[in-house]
Amino acid sequence: MSKPAADLTIRPEPQLLGIYLNDHLAGSTAGVQLVRRLARSMRGTPVGEPLSGLADEIGADREELLAIMDELEVPIRRYKLYTAAAAELAGRLKFNGHLLTRSPLSVIVELEMLRLGIEGKASGWRTLRTVGAARGRPDVGRVDRLIERATEQAALIETLRVRAAARVFGVAA
Repeated sequence: MSKPAADLTIRPEPQLLGIYLNDHLAGSTAGVQLVRRLARSMRGTPVGEPLSGLADEIGADREELLAIMDELEVPIRRYKLYTAAAAELAGRLKFNGHLLTRSPLSVIVELEMLRLGIEGKASGWRTLRTVGAARGRPDVGRVDRLIERATEQAALIETLRVRAAARVFGVAA
């Protein structure tokens, strides 16, 4: 009986880590744009301040990823960053029942997208933790702190998302 493909050991290809990290950098670029835009649009509301702080943290996480990529000598693939930025812009064009104004649904959907991005980032950090444990870099303690921060970010976003959904749909949170 043959093993499932996920269980097969493959010969390591050095460029695969670079591709993987550049994909995460692209996602991080889009995530930073999304959370900054969301924080700006929610300025002056009860969620504006937590989102502003979160935008700073997510921006710092992107800088951490860049530093780790530099440490691992992974070159940045700029075309992926441009593609991610364009995709985030395109994501603003959604049919949500409002043509000229921002729909109340936008906040819920954007918080959900942000939560997915944070979960993806946490998965990336966990992968880097495995790499660091095997190769000695990146530093496992550093990556553990990033994993913990992503967990806290996801919990905050979930709280904000539940509150937003309760407001929009007129139900108790």
